[in-house]
Amino acid sequence: MNNEHLSQTPALCLRNVKPVGFPTQIAPDSKGCIDILIGDDGNVIRAAAGVSVDLPADVRIVEGNGGWLSPGWTDLHTHIWYGGTDISLKPEVCGLSRGVTTLVDAGSAGEANFHGLRELIIEPASEDIFAFLNLGSIGLVACNRVSELTGLSSVDIDRIAATVEANRDLIVGLKVRASGVITGGWDVAPVKLAKKLGRVLKLPIMVHVGEPLPLYDDVLRILGEGDIITHCFNGKLGGSILEDEELYELVKSSRDRGVILDVGHGGASFSFDVARAALGQDLLPHTISTDIHNRSMPGSVWDMPTTMSKLLSLGMKFEDVIAASSTTPRQVINRPYGDQLKPGARANFTLFELNDSDLVVKDSKGIPSALTKVFDPRYAILGNRAWHAERYQPSQTARKCTCGGHL
Repeated sequence: MNNEHLSQTPALCLRNVKPVGFPTQIAPDSKGCIDILIGDDGNVIRAAAGVSVDLPADVRIVEGNGGWLSPGWTDLHTHIWYGGTDISLKPEVCGLSRGVTTLVDAGSAGEANFHGLRELIIEPASEDIFAFLNLGSIGLVACNRVSELTGLSSVDIDRIAATVEANRDLIVGLKVRASGVITGGWDVAPVKLAKKLGRVLKLPIMVHVGEPLPLYDDVLRILGEGDIITHCFNGKLGGSILEDEELYELVKSSRDRGVILDVGHGGASFSFDVARAALGQDLLPHTISTDIHNRSMPGSVWDMPTTMSKLLSLGMKFEDVIAASSTTPRQVINRPYGDQLKPGARANFTLFELNDSDLVVKDSKGIPSALTKVFDPRYAILGNRAWHAERYQPSQTARKCTCGGHL
C-alpha cells in the first residue's frame, strides 16, 4: 500500500468502459460505455460518458474498447507470506498481474511472526493487503508438516491480543484451521477459543473446514454473524454439505443468520459436484476466493479470474460473481469500497473482458469441466496507476510475474 509516488505522476483516463457492480448508475453512451478521469492524486475526478473529449495532452489513456469495468477484485483467501511460510507466493504473482487489487492473507502468520508479514510483504506491496491472524502462534511456517495447533501451548492469548491491537489497520480477523489432520484430537476446542477471542477483540473468525474431527456441523453451530466458513463447497468425506440433509439445512440456516460462505478453492477444497448442487438449490457463496499458494496455483486453482469463471460456469449470475469477487469480500473484512464512481473516491478498479472459451479446468478432486466463458483481466487500476493483467497460463511458473509493468 505504498502510494508515495502517486502525486508525481499525471492523470489517468479510463476510456470506453462498461461499468458493472457499482451502486451508482451513470448514464452511458449509445454503446453502454462511460469514461473515468482519475487525478494525479489517485482519486476520481469525474465518471460520465464523453469525459475523454478534449483532455490535456499529458493525460495517460487506458482504452477500454467496450470492456467491462468493475470494482477492484478482492481475493479473500490467499497465502502470500513469501519466505515466511513454505507455501506462500509473492503478492505480485497473484495480485495486480491477475486483475486482483486487494489480497487477504488467510492466516499464514501468527502472532510470533506477523511483524515480518507486515514489514516485508504488506508494506512494500503495490496491492492493498489485509490479513487474518492465525490462532496458532507460528502460523503456517511449515504447512501441514508442523501443526500450528497441537494444543493450548500453541496459542498465546495475551500476545494475540497485543498483536491485533498493534495492527488493527491490517488485521481483519482470526483464522483457525479446524481439521483433524491439523488439530489431532483437539476437536472443536480451537474454534471455540477463536470465537471467544473474536468476541473480545471484536473481530470475525475465518474457519477452515476439512477432515473431521471437528465435524462441519459442530463448527457451524459455534459461528455467528460475520464469521466465515472457507472451503464451503469442499468434497471431503465427513465435510461435504451433500453428505446428509441435516448438514445441508444447517448450512442454509447458518447462511440466513449471517455466517459467510466463502469458496476458498484451494488444492483440496472445491468440488464441482458440491458447488453445482448447492447453486442449483439457490445456496450461493457470499464470496469467491482462491486459497492460492505455491501448491494449489499450478494444480487446480491457477488464479482468481479462473476461479470466478468456474462459478459462472456452474450457474452463478454474472453480476453475482462480480459482487462475490469485489464489493462483498471488502464488506466482509469491514473495509467497504463505498461509492467508487463518486468524485473524490480513490480509484480501485479491474478492467476485464468476458470471452467465449472451450478451456478445460479441474476442481480440487481432479474432475474436469469445460468453461464456455472466461474472465480475462486486462488492467488492474489502483490510484492513478494501471497494471497490465492477464489470466495465468499453466506453462507459467509460480515465481514468474507476467504483469508487464504499469502505466
